Amino acid sequence: MVLQLSGVTKRYKDFTAVNQLNFTIKKGEIFGLIGQNGAGKTTTFRMILDLQDTTEGTITWDGRPIKTISRDMLGYLPEERGIFPQMKVEEQLYFFGELHGMDKQKLKKDIDFWIARFDLEEKRHVKAETLSKGNKQKVQLIASFIHKPDFLILDEPFSGLDPVNMELLKNAILHLRDQGMTILFSSHQMDNVEELCDHLCLLKRGESLFSGSLLDLKKQYGKTNLTVRTDKSEAELASYPGVVQVKIERDEQAVLSLQDESYAPQIFELLSNGAYIEKFSLDYLSLHEIFKEKVGAGLV
Repeated sequence: MVLQLSGVTKRYKDFTAVNQLNFTIKKGEIFGLIGQNGAGKTTTFRMILDLQDTTEGTITWDGRPIKTISRDMLGYLPEERGIFPQMKVEEQLYFFGELHGMDKQKLKKDIDFWIARFDLEEKRHVKAETLSKGNKQKVQLIASFIHKPDFLILDEPFSGLDPVNMELLKNAILHLRDQGMTILFSSHQMDNVEELCDHLCLLKRGESLFSGSLLDLKKQYGKTNLTVRTDKSEAELASYPGVVQVKIERDEQAVLSLQDESYAPQIFELLSNGAYIEKFSLDYLSLHEIFKEKVGAGLV
């Protein structure tokens, strides 16, 4: 265990932004903090970073109060992006690294590595104000971890990125994890959380609805998503026992929502009638579907 939040609460007069929040993050883990806008994610990040005081509760790092650890052990990518517009890309990265006490000579190797990895070689000597939104985001991301912190917080790191740059970022996060870095991040894109995180905390209006492993969360709902390839009509599929909803997709593929997984064998017999079935796949709900179920209607 590296980071532990116990009973963490933050109040502003009559408004409670975070209420009795508890979770732990292990060393070298990628942990997701998810919730709608205003759920308390950024407030939680700021308390962990000691940018805001807690009203109640404790935040510890390796058993020590978070306030007592060196700031150089932490890295932070805020949701509100901000790099120096008149400073060149390479200069930015040297500046942020040296700000954390890194030697310029030692920084060069890492800066060269990340500039190449994020396909920024042609932008190395241009001013930040000339960069696209995606490239600005990549520069600020590198700046958040160029000093090799033990613990990295990423607030909505995927926001505004195209699919290619999003994949670059996901691979970078996995690389940092493999190097032993502990990472906490938030995202409204549940597929990214599902792909990267083993554990997560789901917030709603400042309170935790769930904290634990992604698999344990999915097991609460069981395997109720049944994907089949069939020429049966939507009406016929909907008439099968245990089917709550039918969604017809392309190539004669249909997704059936079941009351519970116990109905799957009976549906299999009805569909196959002893013959070959090209596709019959029973799985858990996606994190996106669970998020909508738990948090309710609204933007994800």
